[in-house]
Amino acid sequence: MSKPSKSWINALSDIIKVILEDLGASTGSASKRTWHQHVVPYQDGWAVRREGNKRITSKHRKQSTAINKAKTLAKRKKADVIIHRESGGIRDRISFKD
Repeated sequence: MSKPSKSWINALSDIIKVILEDLGASTGSASKRTWHQHVVPYQDGWAVRREGNKRITSKHRKQSTAINKAKTLAKRKKADVIIHRESGGIRDRISFKD
């Protein structure tokens, strides 16, 4: 059997890289998870939810209490607090990065 040419091996290597990148992006493993905390409207009050999570971290009656909880969590991980309006839009962002 003859030796495969370098161009064929390079092409195969490129194809494998693209496939692995696509798999990583679809499963979320390629991107690093963040610790950003979102303060969002929830039922009759407010909730704190980590970015990327479906479940809430904590729920509160007042937005100010939820903001304080989110700040505490974000400070520990040097992340951001993203505060949403009742309509869902972003009202403010507070960064605790170095």
